[in-house]
Amino acid sequence: MIVGLTGRNASGKGTVADWLVQQGFVYFSLSDAIRTWLAEQGLDARRDHLIYGGRTLREQGGAGVLAQRTLAVLPGGRDCLIDSVRNPAEVEVLRQRADFVLIEVTASEAVRYERLRARGRAGDAQSFAEFQRQEQAELTSTEPAAQQLHTTAALADVQVSNDGDLNALHAQLSQLLTQWRERFGPAS
Repeated sequence: MIVGLTGRNASGKGTVADWLVQQGFVYFSLSDAIRTWLAEQGLDARRDHLIYGGRTLREQGGAGVLAQRTLAVLPGGRDCLIDSVRNPAEVEVLRQRADFVLIEVTASEAVRYERLRARGRAGDAQSFAEFQRQEQAELTSTEPAAQQLHTTAALADVQVSNDGDLNALHAQLSQLLTQWRERFGPAS
């Protein structure tokens, strides 16, 4: 089974990913291909550069290029998690696998901004206005190579709310994993 994660900045995708890894999933991120390319260009991996790098790679290799590169390296017989799904073409590529499901992780804007401030990651917004500006750039675009979080989120098979505590989140995920195991069976 392959589980993809999408959602807005600081919605808790990493927390969901951590839980799935604890359940035996092998972690992959579409952003890793971008980070590798940025390093080759001599650029750091701050948020604006990641957006630029993703757009450039999509323009050069097609809107689904990051998903194609990731599918090519997935281990057989293992449940895999693919983080950072941000473009509908990536979902289209990943849906070539019958055992793919896409989760949208959601949280309110206020909760996400507080999480972002608390984590202090390089490239994160330094003000609420900058947070909103960065998010707006990621949400919608008419360019196929750009991030399109609204359209990608609309393709999600399920939405997981992450406004509450970890126990509530883990309960939601546990229920989903049970359903998926019934549908797809255990990794072989």
